[in-house]
Amino acid sequence: MTTFAEVLAAQLRRDPGRPLVTFYDHATDERVELSVTTYANWVAKASGLLTDVADLERGMSLRVDLPPHWLSPVFLGAAWTIGLRVTSGDDPDAVVCGPEGLGVWADRAGSVPVLACSLRPLGVRFAEPLPAAVHDVGVEIWSQPDGFTAWDPPTPDDLATDELTQRQLFAPAAPLGDDLTAAVGSGLTDGGRLLSVADPASPPGMATFTEPLARGGSLVLVRNPDPARLDGVYDAERATARA
Repeated sequence: MTTFAEVLAAQLRRDPGRPLVTFYDHATDERVELSVTTYANWVAKASGLLTDVADLERGMSLRVDLPPHWLSPVFLGAAWTIGLRVTSGDDPDAVVCGPEGLGVWADRAGSVPVLACSLRPLGVRFAEPLPAAVHDVGVEIWSQPDGFTAWDPPTPDDLATDELTQRQLFAPAAPLGDDLTAAVGSGLTDGGRLLSVADPASPPGMATFTEPLARGGSLVLVRNPDPARLDGVYDAERATARA
């Protein structure tokens, strides 16, 4: 299995109801849990949004400028479903951002599609109107279907990031750096549950999502972590490794 779509399809066949992404925000006490099936539905909707609204297609680039949040793995999956390159560069073909990114990207919305996530519970719309030409994900994603099939599916050799192909990203020992390999690769076993405070949308933190997905495990992601509460989350969620 060397593409995101193959990996996700295998997990859907194996155990579609198990948790895949569990999200905590210690600043708001929000908790969201996505099963494999629910995650796949969100990926399908986000894929439709990126193709129909942002007009993206295989080989183009997407900047996912989000903090640690459950929507980050959703848009990563959508990008790789279509065959997009998730970039950390400043000249992407489209951008997904949160409220903090609006000040950076709203001025470019006339030339680059900008899709903004409120990061409010349940992925709802922004409470206030957005700048002109900025798309509100919390409004537009709900009209997208729960299933998506890429008309030009990516191959294992399509770039998934600025440096790695999908084949490399989902290989058993993806070359994401010594620090990340030490933090994730040596501690997470097949079917394991990883507790992380890293941003899965950033290159250093990407393996905190891709490795649990490929290993049939799951991610427990904590935003605004309270150090005094992390051990409790670890125990309550029956985590098996940390990153």
